[in-house]
Amino acid sequence: MKIDFDKASFRDFENIPGLGVNERSALFLNYINRLKERGLLHYRYLISSPCSPVVELELPGKPPRPYVSLVSNDYLGFTQHPKVKKAAIAGIEDLGTGSGASPAIGGNFALHEALEKKIASFFRRENAILYTTGYTANSATLQCLLKKEDIAIIDAGVHTSVIEGCLLTNVKTFPHNNLEALERILRLTKDQYRTKMVVIDGVYSQDGDLAPLKEIVKLVKDYDALLMMDDAHGTGVIGATGRGVIELKNLWEEVDIISGTFSKTFGQIGGYVVGSKELVNFLKYQSRQHLFSVTATPASAGILKAIDLIDEEPIWQRMLWENVEYLRSGLLGLGLDLGTSASAILPVKLGDRVLAGKVAGLLLDAGVYANPIMYPAVALNDARIRMSVMATHSREQLDQVLNAYEYAIAKLNLKAVEVTNED
Repeated sequence: MKIDFDKASFRDFENIPGLGVNERSALFLNYINRLKERGLLHYRYLISSPCSPVVELELPGKPPRPYVSLVSNDYLGFTQHPKVKKAAIAGIEDLGTGSGASPAIGGNFALHEALEKKIASFFRRENAILYTTGYTANSATLQCLLKKEDIAIIDAGVHTSVIEGCLLTNVKTFPHNNLEALERILRLTKDQYRTKMVVIDGVYSQDGDLAPLKEIVKLVKDYDALLMMDDAHGTGVIGATGRGVIELKNLWEEVDIISGTFSKTFGQIGGYVVGSKELVNFLKYQSRQHLFSVTATPASAGILKAIDLIDEEPIWQRMLWENVEYLRSGLLGLGLDLGTSASAILPVKLGDRVLAGKVAGLLLDAGVYANPIMYPAVALNDARIRMSVMATHSREQLDQVLNAYEYAIAKLNLKAVEVTNED
C-alpha cells in the first residue's frame, strides 16, 4: 500500500494491511522525517523550564530560548503555587516517594481516602474513586460498567479516553452537541439494551465550547438512560466557584457520573470519578486499571491543597477570565475565527492542516509556542491552533501573542482563509 506523505495523517499509519509492526514503524518514521523537512512537525519539543506562562524551549538545531506558552492546561497556575508545592513536599517527607502497592493490597493510604472525600465533596457528593490518570478514569470506568449487552451514546467531540473505554460495548455517536440526533438515537435504542449511557464532556477540549447540559439531562431522563460527564476542562474554570458546567447550569444532582483529572486545574496528575455509593464501590472492586495499578504518590497531598485554594483564593479564577476575555477580544479584532469557545481554550480555526503547521512555525518565530491540532484529533478540514490561557499570563505576554498573530496574518493572509467543518 502506497501512502502519499504530503497528504497523509497519523491515522493512515494505525493499521496498514500487509505490514507488520517493524515495517509500519519504519514507514511512519519516514513520514515523521518528511514532516520535519517541511517544517510542519511541531510536537515533542524539549522544555527545560517549569510549567509556566513562559517556557524555555529547545527547537531542533537552535539554542534554548524563552517562549510565551499556550500549551499548558495549568489554568490557575497551581503547578507553581507555593502552597501547593509545600503540601506536595510535605507529603513526600511524611510518606516517601511512592505508595508501593495497589489500593486493594496495601496501597490505600489515609491520604487517598482524604482525597476521595474532598473531590466528592467538591461536587456536593459523598463518594469518589481515584485513578492514576484522568485518561484511565474514563477508559477504565466505561470498560468496567458497559458490556456487550449495553450501549454508550457519545458526543463526537469526546476525549479519546472515552472512545477507548467503549471498545467492549455497543456505541452510537451523535454529531457534536446535536440534540436532535441524540434524541433520535435514544428513541431508536430505547428498548434494545440493558443499560444506555450518554457520555459527554462539560467543556470540549478542542473547541472549548460547552455541552447543553440542561437539555441533555432532560433527554436522558425522558428515555431512561444514564449520563456521564467528563468536565476536566471546566473544573476550576467554569461556574461561580469553579465547580464546572454542573455548577453553571445548577444541575448538581442530575449527572449520574462525573469524571475529571487532577492534571489541569489542580496542578498534579491523577483522575477521579464521582458517583453513587453503590457505583463507586463497584468500581473499586471491579475496575481493573484501578484495582491493579499502584496508587498515587504521596505528592498527591498537593492536590488536597489545590482543591482548597479554589475557594480560599478565588482571585486566580478571576484573573484567568480577565486574561481569556483580553486575548479573545484581541484575536477577534484581528479577524480570526474562534468558533464557539466559551472557556479558557481558544482555538484559532484555520481549516487547512498545512496552513495550521505554517502558522505554528511563524508563531514560534515570534516567540510564541502554541499547538497545531489536525486530523484525526479534529475533522479533516477543521485544523486549528489550540491555545490554553492561564491566570498567570501577563498582559505583556498576551500582547506578544497578538503581535505574533499579526505577523502570521501579514505572512499568510489568514483572513482570506475559508474555514469549513466538514468531516
